[in-house]
Amino acid sequence: MGDMIEFPSNGSVAGGYVAAPAGGSGPGVIVIQEWWGLVDHIKDVCDRFAADGFVALAPDLYHGHAVKVGEPDEAGKAMMAMKMDQAARDMSGAVDELLRRSSGNTVAVIGFCMGGGLALVLATQRPDAVAAVVPCYGIIPWPDAQPDYTAMTAAVLGHYAGNDGFFTPEAAEALAAQLREMGKDVEMIIYPDTDHAFFNDTRPDVYNADAAAALWERTLGFFRARLG
Repeated sequence: MGDMIEFPSNGSVAGGYVAAPAGGSGPGVIVIQEWWGLVDHIKDVCDRFAADGFVALAPDLYHGHAVKVGEPDEAGKAMMAMKMDQAARDMSGAVDELLRRSSGNTVAVIGFCMGGGLALVLATQRPDAVAAVVPCYGIIPWPDAQPDYTAMTAAVLGHYAGNDGFFTPEAAEALAAQLREMGKDVEMIIYPDTDHAFFNDTRPDVYNADAAAALWERTLGFFRARLG
């Protein structure tokens, strides 16, 4: 359904995967990858958003490199090798590209695992454009890269796994409390008896169909309410 594209990124060029609805346009959603990279699962998420009426763009933050799903050691290396300043420029460039391709003057952002944290980063960096952010079982994994949440204007809807040993429910609730103290609009949903990455249907070891369906429907409703 979608295509690989290139777009400007702060004087350079970035790439990504974009999918649009049959009508050609609609509200815009940025989709941020897991630590595997821009793999088929992330492209499929974009396609699913397009089927539900959104224009979805997933920037390729690893610039052509992807890790085979199921090789966490290699994924960890790829994540650590990613330069945060470059990723920030690529995500911001993706926002500008999506604004050109979609309807409305704001966009939503969803991210998974590592991408959940990066989605929050993007919301703090582009408060002019990001109206809604959905981190899925992800927070910021880098202690020295904590964003300035005071700048964020987007509403937050987080989805977290009850059995997550990476980004625990306690960490999610702590983040929610921090954001609420700043007056932010935030809701965190904990899915009992689910594991990290429960939305990823290419990973049968952790995929939970019921929780994934609930996450999707809640996210669609949230984005439609925030983007109009």
